[in-house]
Amino acid sequence: MARSQRIPALLLLAACCQLFVFPGNAAEKSPWSEVHSQHFTVITDGSDKEGREVALRFEQMRSAFATLLMKERPNDPVPLTILAFRNDKDYYRCAPLQQGRPTSVPGFFVPGSDQNFFVLNLFEPEPWRAVTHQFAHLLVNYNYPPVEGWFDEGLAEYFSSVRVDNKQIEIGGDPELQSIYKEDLLGNQNEVRNPPKSLTELLGAQVWLSVPDLFTMKHDTSGYAEGTHRTLFYAQSWITMHYLIHEKKLPETGTYFGLVENQHVPVEEAIQKAYGMSAAEFDKAVKDYFHSLTPLFVALDSSKQAGTQQNPPPVYTFPETVKPDDNVITVKPIAVSDAMAIAADVKVRVPDHHDAGLQELQALASAPNPAAAKAAASAEADKNSVKSANSEKREQEEENAEKKSFYVPGDEIAHRALAWQHLEHGAWDAAAEELGNAASLDPRDMWIRYYSCVMKYRMAMTSKKTIQGLPNMMQDLRAVLEWYPEFADAYDLLAVARTEGGGATAALQAERAAMQLSPRDQQYVYHLAEIYVEDKKWDAAHTLLDRLKANSNPQIAGEAREELVRIADEQKYGVAGSASSPSKQISKQSSPFDVLEEDAAKRTASVQGSRTTADNRPAKFFQGRLVGIDCSQSPAAVLTVTANGVVLKLRTPNYKSLLLIGADSFSCEWNDRSVSVNYKPGGLSDGDLLSVEVR
Repeated sequence: MARSQRIPALLLLAACCQLFVFPGNAAEKSPWSEVHSQHFTVITDGSDKEGREVALRFEQMRSAFATLLMKERPNDPVPLTILAFRNDKDYYRCAPLQQGRPTSVPGFFVPGSDQNFFVLNLFEPEPWRAVTHQFAHLLVNYNYPPVEGWFDEGLAEYFSSVRVDNKQIEIGGDPELQSIYKEDLLGNQNEVRNPPKSLTELLGAQVWLSVPDLFTMKHDTSGYAEGTHRTLFYAQSWITMHYLIHEKKLPETGTYFGLVENQHVPVEEAIQKAYGMSAAEFDKAVKDYFHSLTPLFVALDSSKQAGTQQNPPPVYTFPETVKPDDNVITVKPIAVSDAMAIAADVKVRVPDHHDAGLQELQALASAPNPAAAKAAASAEADKNSVKSANSEKREQEEENAEKKSFYVPGDEIAHRALAWQHLEHGAWDAAAEELGNAASLDPRDMWIRYYSCVMKYRMAMTSKKTIQGLPNMMQDLRAVLEWYPEFADAYDLLAVARTEGGGATAALQAERAAMQLSPRDQQYVYHLAEIYVEDKKWDAAHTLLDRLKANSNPQIAGEAREELVRIADEQKYGVAGSASSPSKQISKQSSPFDVLEEDAAKRTASVQGSRTTADNRPAKFFQGRLVGIDCSQSPAAVLTVTANGVVLKLRTPNYKSLLLIGADSFSCEWNDRSVSVNYKPGGLSDGDLLSVEVR
């Protein structure tokens, strides 16, 4: 997972967070744990048993969804974390507001283009059931092409009724049915006046929407923020999916969507061809099915009587496919500061709590880092023990000790979360600084490499220039995909980078992987069109761009129209016509993982302070073979790097403080390795080393 950022004292941190406090003794066991199942990560301050149960229930719901859609292996193209609070007060401090008050449900969903979060209140029973509707939308979005709104909402409502335990799966009940009696704190049953109607009650009316009207009704399912589900549209969508699933008509439904979406066949004609019945016959079949579901009407009658159970009986049950012993679930402790940073990262993504979350992240990012402080104290002791008759040598040793004592305060996850916030607002310098701070604390965190790639791409798109550090961006993305093989956005960025680098075939492969993992993302379709343009496949590009120019996303629609004009000029005159389009020629590359190298230069300057004058030499990048290292004057080292007949001798005064990429620590034994270096030139064949990337 991730880490953090700035503000002075612990008292201020506790005051602004009002959520957690640091343990009095660093050696005390953290109350937080990180639970991993096959597909989910749970961060919780609950017991190990509670954390394991949350992970298991989500695995079971995911399996139930796969069974419903007859999909053997659902896609998970965006990392998902579940934050589960044991204390309901902590939960409500993160929960979104409804009419100025925290939500009454024990779970909510926080979407993101980088990662998604579910937040649960463990104080309530079965809190995961509160997010089943959003969970279904998430799975539909990642596993089904874009279709009409009734399908998405009908499936999400149907799935909302799911209940899982260690024996069976229950499903099919009315997800909006509630008892008209509420129990107060003293256990008294009080009747609710004018309770909202359930889906069963709505369908009990004589008037339904006609099937063609239902199927053509516009309903935006791209977002996760929805109003009430107690409408005739939701009710009919729900019972229609109920019918299609249990009458085993999903294959016919796929045929229907193929006719409507791809061949543009009118709805009524498509119904006849796909289902073998007219729209009127289809409508009658759904109504007859509804009236045959006796458990729905029994549950409705029961809800009008005092003392009835809160959970209505299911319509269908089938054996649980994921047993507790079938799933490997691991639990490990997580530092309090890391857990706080994750909670603050969630809070800053909830509009009602954005400012409070940002304050908490800044406080965590500036709080003392015990490990770094210990290293600094050790370096200070080394510095005080320096004894040398040679004043020049003593000064050098003191400078080295100062370099050792430099450290970045705060939590890495908080720094990283702040970097993402800056990226979202286009604050590139601030984002680069936070990424550098995070990397100083944990250079192996793959989120840092991913965010760095996102920043390079967004900077290029904003400035209408080429992506800087392109080869290293591709290398970082490959590393990210090794870490999370289903990360659709990483595949998309890799495709963009390969397109700009001139590798249309490889770009096409990466973009198709992104689209397969997340088939509804229209930005991926646009990037695929760009690949076709780059490869001079005009007809394929036109087909995609003609469809995208009417997209509901105005940015994508505008880009598609501009691209159509540009390629029309290119086809006619042989050159691109839009000056605003970024050049496809690769500019001279800057450093690998350049955000961190720039940060290293800043850090070196801050350490040396007034002792040295500013070094205005431009940094240079060189890629070649490391053929030898001279560590005879340790901790100084001289690296010999060669490529295409060029031999460079690059010196670092202290290899222990050298910025490394692709390795945890420097070794004087390295030899015959492929490396990328950043350095300040001294002459034609030597220079001062800034960073080394080892491959």
